[in-house]
Amino acid sequence: MIDRAMAAGVNYYDTAWMYHNCTSEDFLGEALKKHPRHSFYLATKFNIDFNSDYKLVFDTQLKKLQTDYIDFYLIHCIMDSNIHRYVDDGSVDYFLEKQREGKIRYLGFSCHSSVEALQWFANHHKWDFAQLQLNYFDWLYSATEQEYKVLEECGIPIMVMEPVRGGKLAHLTPEIEAMLKEAHPEWSIPSWGFRFVRSLPQVQTVLSGMSTMEQVEDNLATFNDSTEFTQADRDLLFKACEMFHDHVKIPCTACRYCCDGCPMWINIPEFLKIYNNYKVDAEWDDTIKAKLAKVDSQGTPADCLACGACTSHCPQRIDIPSIMSEMSEKFY
Repeated sequence: MIDRAMAAGVNYYDTAWMYHNCTSEDFLGEALKKHPRHSFYLATKFNIDFNSDYKLVFDTQLKKLQTDYIDFYLIHCIMDSNIHRYVDDGSVDYFLEKQREGKIRYLGFSCHSSVEALQWFANHHKWDFAQLQLNYFDWLYSATEQEYKVLEECGIPIMVMEPVRGGKLAHLTPEIEAMLKEAHPEWSIPSWGFRFVRSLPQVQTVLSGMSTMEQVEDNLATFNDSTEFTQADRDLLFKACEMFHDHVKIPCTACRYCCDGCPMWINIPEFLKIYNNYKVDAEWDDTIKAKLAKVDSQGTPADCLACGACTSHCPQRIDIPSIMSEMSEKFY
């Protein structure tokens, strides 16, 4: 997949210490080592809630990625609960020092905080870039447009994460998809999300968590297409979003931050995915029960202790214990 992407001109690769059970940087470094270092940009991150030893993390990341510098380094997942720790514990100053040494070329941050906290952090110093969860659903139903304007006013370029909201916007309802297909038969449903975010002037790079070669090819087709995303397209997409909003109840993006602190080792995103399917299809039947039974998880919703460890790490602020309780009552 990476070789195909490289051959087609994709040159920005985003990873992090914690991804894929801390193996993502290893296999990305291995996959990219055959390619000249100047032909691609590496982006990785420091998450203080996952491992607070920023010096150890950074030195280890260079080894794992098989490089002597990082192109785009991010303070990872700033939230209201951790934003001051990043400054107070010295990690920001340390990474600024590494930037002066040439070990980091561009220093930025990724954000899951309130608008007010984002404004404070954005003004801390002159950041090179920021990574923002940005998609048409959150543009209408969250504070994303306000966050975008904060970064725009600060002159901070935006790298987009979750352009199809963890895959949630890759498949809509049959009625909505038919409406979009009528307007542009050649556009895939996921491509509408990419076309929207790339139409925003402050956006510099759009990330995509591709899992199959088919997704790679679809994205290449989208970004090789220079067709203008018009105001009419935008209006139609927002209409589709309003229709889809009625079907979506839990805004989970499957980031898995909730899983790390769960004492019962519940695969929360997978259970929330099934819960959302229920909300869309309005059915609790043996098929749904069978899907729940097949989830690869040590714990089930019935094992939830309602301790709140998951909610404290959830960027979407989902009331996970309440959902686990509802599922437990219905199925266990």
